[in-house]
Amino acid sequence: MLSLLHVHHIAIICRDYAVSKRFYTEVLGLEIVREVHRAERQSWKLDLALQGQYVIELFSFPEPPPRPSHPEAAGLRHLAFAVADLDATVRGLNAHNVASEPIRVDEFTGRRFTFIQDPNGLPLEFYEV
Repeated sequence: MLSLLHVHHIAIICRDYAVSKRFYTEVLGLEIVREVHRAERQSWKLDLALQGQYVIELFSFPEPPPRPSHPEAAGLRHLAFAVADLDATVRGLNAHNVASEPIRVDEFTGRRFTFIQDPNGLPLEFYEV
């Protein structure tokens, strides 16, 4: 059996790097760990942390191909963030003109959650804990 320790990071290739950088840092509030330009690949790489924990890499590449990203499509379904107050989170998203789906309740845990789409069309969940 493998001895995995934890998830190290999630990598996201951006359609528009500047828009995605602003969304993840200014709207969601993730902290920039480092940003590097990889000239040989015509690519930016932005490492982001949540409360000091390295979690997301944002990449830019010239003309990345589109990827279908529907909640029920095969592959990675969504990225979920735990939040203490879902109503405050939705208000904060709305203040940045980010619309969320109607709040739902997890039938097994009784916890509330909602989804948005990031600037790349990736589904993001906010799950109240």
